[in-house]
Amino acid sequence: MPGHTARPDSQGVTSPTPATLPTTHHRSGSSLHHIRRGQGKPLLLIHGLGSSWQTWAPILAGLEAQREVIAVDLPGFGHTPPLPGEVTIATLADALTDFLTRENLLGIDAVGTSMGARLVLELARRGGVLEAVVSLDPGGFWQGWERGFFYSTVAASIRLIRALQPAMPALTASPVGRSALFAQFSSHPWALAPELTLTEMRSFAASPSTDELLRNLAFGEEQRGIPRGRLEHPLVIGWGRWDRVCLPVQASRAQELFPDARLQWFDHSGHFPHWDMPAQTLRLILDTTA
Repeated sequence: MPGHTARPDSQGVTSPTPATLPTTHHRSGSSLHHIRRGQGKPLLLIHGLGSSWQTWAPILAGLEAQREVIAVDLPGFGHTPPLPGEVTIATLADALTDFLTRENLLGIDAVGTSMGARLVLELARRGGVLEAVVSLDPGGFWQGWERGFFYSTVAASIRLIRALQPAMPALTASPVGRSALFAQFSSHPWALAPELTLTEMRSFAASPSTDELLRNLAFGEEQRGIPRGRLEHPLVIGWGRWDRVCLPVQASRAQELFPDARLQWFDHSGHFPHWDMPAQTLRLILDTTA
């Protein structure tokens, strides 16, 4: 992939792209592929459905300046092999807990996006695994027709992504192509870095666990919450007001299940605040986990 100059985001903040980031990786004994770099208090980053650790590229440099960042590829995504059995939020939570136990990282602060945002909520609910948590546009709070809407629209997007792989470099290099591919996921997809979007499209097409987990997210296990007065550590649920994947109406349901959590709106963001509003997302993470 050719080099790319870092570009300013919509808030005038320069965001690195995957091509500008170090490429040294580390695979742990528990077989979760991850990167670990920076210095300071450890911080776990968990990506969304079909993605990989590289989805965090727009805010990685800012996080690494103050924290030791551990960004994982979940089982069946990125460079981590799939789980041997069924793929659900529960089994992924078990795998992450095992990873953190082996790495002596229990009690780590964590940030998740989309499916990863639901995953950090589940780990917070279990207790004893995470401390401060930031959950960005979590799935799992749909009702009625929203389940079918989520499943059918995302499944259609995945089929299209796989079919278009030969043309993906040209499509992601074009503002028009990025707008067409990422209209459901970003409030201003034309402004996303080409390298970031190409990496995301490659990951979606290659991840062997995407289809099974998508069905489970839409129609499988229900997300349970934490009763009022039981939350032991800071918890912030962030939501993009222009989210077309996890609709904004679902934010109130998430807060009903996690009544002691703080709800933070991103006024100019779609489904991925760390893409659309990286400066505000970075501040929220560092403030919440300070």
